[in-house]
Amino acid sequence: MPEFKLPENFETYPEARKKAFLTMKELKEQGRRIVGVFCTFTPWELILAADAVAVVLCGIGDDNIPAAEVRLPKNLCPLIKASYGAAVTDKCPFFYFSDMVLAETTCDGKKKMYELMGELKHCHIMQLPPGRYGKGALEFWKQEVISVKEDLEQFYGITITEQKIRDAIHLRNRERKAVLDFFEVARLKPSPITGYEIMTVISSNEFSPDLEEKIAYLEKRTAELKNLYEREYKGKPSRPRILITGCPVTGVMDKVIKRIEEMGADVVGYENCCGPREKKDPIDETKDPITAIAEKYLRVNCSVMSPNPGRLEALGTQIDEYQVDGVVEVLLQACHTFAIESDAVKTFVTREKNIPYLALTTDYSTADQGQIDTRLNAFVEMLQ
Repeated sequence: MPEFKLPENFETYPEARKKAFLTMKELKEQGRRIVGVFCTFTPWELILAADAVAVVLCGIGDDNIPAAEVRLPKNLCPLIKASYGAAVTDKCPFFYFSDMVLAETTCDGKKKMYELMGELKHCHIMQLPPGRYGKGALEFWKQEVISVKEDLEQFYGITITEQKIRDAIHLRNRERKAVLDFFEVARLKPSPITGYEIMTVISSNEFSPDLEEKIAYLEKRTAELKNLYEREYKGKPSRPRILITGCPVTGVMDKVIKRIEEMGADVVGYENCCGPREKKDPIDETKDPITAIAEKYLRVNCSVMSPNPGRLEALGTQIDEYQVDGVVEVLLQACHTFAIESDAVKTFVTREKNIPYLALTTDYSTADQGQIDTRLNAFVEMLQ
């Protein structure tokens, strides 16, 4: 097997990142195909059917932003800047060892950033329709799904059979259920798991190359937490229960999620791309697989879709099922679609569900930590 080099500045990397580099290096030396992905619109099933490993690319870390701002504007979303910065500096092990990137035009900033990323590595960009209800939207998106299959076949010199796609759909549906069951442990009151642990487990498991291993781990941890609830939590008083919505929060876990829980509340749910949004909706295994994949991913309730009524419906269901006392919406700087939707979310939460709502606009720096702490503390005290 070929030996793959590590980045020149490898020795300066933190231990967790070093471990990830070594894991990915081992996969490459085993001859594994690796495809980098970003988003919940990505049809992972086709990557799996290509006998490739899908790895979520880095999109966090304030330390990745200065390198990105050499070519990207400073007033851009931190997630976009961190994604490009981690790639261009070889700080992301998943990008560094990926053969190619499969991405999607979820916003104008990402769409233009991918043009620069394409200078570094082969990028296949799926063009999203502006909405799921428009005439021809499904057929347009189905052609985009087909284009992914064709590009994977051409890039790797392989044939992806219908049976391989069906097998991949079945395995991914099993994974979806395991992830969803893990998230839903926090529906128990009081929750036997912190929101910080939920997000840490989910984000770290996104990098697992072995889906069977991932499923087994999540099923085991879910069973442990349910037993823990019965032994130690059931019948005890509950702290205020908070639902997080809005932008992805992986890059602000410490400054928002951790702080909420340190202040005396529990983060019990996530109505965002990091949460169960995509997991609650399995792919129909009885249909033509390409059509079923297209239908499933077009149903994702992202703010880039216009209109997007499904998000409020899903938010209302989650508020009820998780017995939520308040909602915190995290808005990353310059994320226009979520920022505009926040007014409708606030109205829905406060008037339809009659619970408190707080919006936080932030980035990946620590400059606004004091201000965020002040607002979060007031919000948690109000719920108490």
